[in-house]
Amino acid sequence: MTDLADLADVGRDARRGGYSRHGFDRVELELREWFTAEATRRGLDVRPDRNGNLWAWWGAPGPDAVITGSHLDSVPGGGAFDGPLGVVSALQAVDLLQAKGFTPARPFAVVVFVEEEGGRFGVACLGSRLMTGAIAPEKALALTDPDGVSFGDAARAAGFDPERMGRDDEALALVGRFVELHVEQGRGLTVPVGVASSILAHGRWRYTFTGEGNHAGATLVEDRRDPMLPASRLVLAARAAATGGARATVGRLVPNPGGTNVIASSVDVWLDARAADDARTREVVARITEEARAAARDEGCEVRVTEESYGDTVHFDTGLAGEISDVLGGVPALPTGAGHDAGILAAHVPTAMLFVRNPTGISHAPEEFAEADDCAAGVVALATTVERLTR
Repeated sequence: MTDLADLADVGRDARRGGYSRHGFDRVELELREWFTAEATRRGLDVRPDRNGNLWAWWGAPGPDAVITGSHLDSVPGGGAFDGPLGVVSALQAVDLLQAKGFTPARPFAVVVFVEEEGGRFGVACLGSRLMTGAIAPEKALALTDPDGVSFGDAARAAGFDPERMGRDDEALALVGRFVELHVEQGRGLTVPVGVASSILAHGRWRYTFTGEGNHAGATLVEDRRDPMLPASRLVLAARAAATGGARATVGRLVPNPGGTNVIASSVDVWLDARAADDARTREVVARITEEARAAARDEGCEVRVTEESYGDTVHFDTGLAGEISDVLGGVPALPTGAGHDAGILAAHVPTAMLFVRNPTGISHAPEEFAEADDCAAGVVALATTVERLTR
């Protein structure tokens, strides 16, 4: 837990609690400097790629490399473990291997992906999506944060050339296998360490309801076209549609202009929907969208729906997961509803995930937690896995 403690005061959010660390903001840049220093201290060679991801190589880079790592950014007001645990564990796995005199026989690196949570620019796993071509660079560069700063401008300010961003076949060709360690984000793991079997199909949709802004006191109810009403009905529709293991969540709703004594002229609502497969996820979103359109009509408003990101069901490489489970003595496999950079890479290279037990099941919140002994078990499991895969 020593390395996590080094990060304990970086990016604390006094209003929300927890941490707010976002791609290319001041806090995330400080964390990247920390990672570079820690990796360099261990003799690793840190090299950024053209999409802003950091690679710390143990020895010379080369093809068929074993890669591990995670991310350092967070959701707004997130916990201490989501992302940083995977990075810290990777560095500590290097410590364990170096202490026993092990040297990888094949190329090995620790990677830190940029903007995994999408907390600043709205699209999750932006660094890995750009690298693999899962998002067009022109779309990524045009994404803006709540202050109107584009991803392209933020990248340029951080020292990267936006014109060079996009699918990176050179970086992707080096990755032979990728293993990401992460705190488990539900209550599915009852032993210290497990492996992931799959990720639910999931995406983000933006609903923009447009009505008529007006005075809260001078406008009779029957004369209103208030977009807050259909926005509210969407929230309820999301809960009603989330049946049979599906998940539908509204975590963000922004009225414009946002005054207490003002009827909003427009309201933006973001929906996160997830289910076991593509068809079920699309069905859930279609039900919610139908209700949103009906609610808008009832209030004399209009609604525009935009799919901001989407990922189909991910099934991790069974051979790699089985090899890891075997070398760890038969740890359990479980699905997850959370997205990860490993899920993006899985379409291109054999990919696996190690989970560390979360006793509360709480994640994306300040109360996110993992026991020190379980974190230590995760480090040992990752070191054992890396040793096996790089022999």
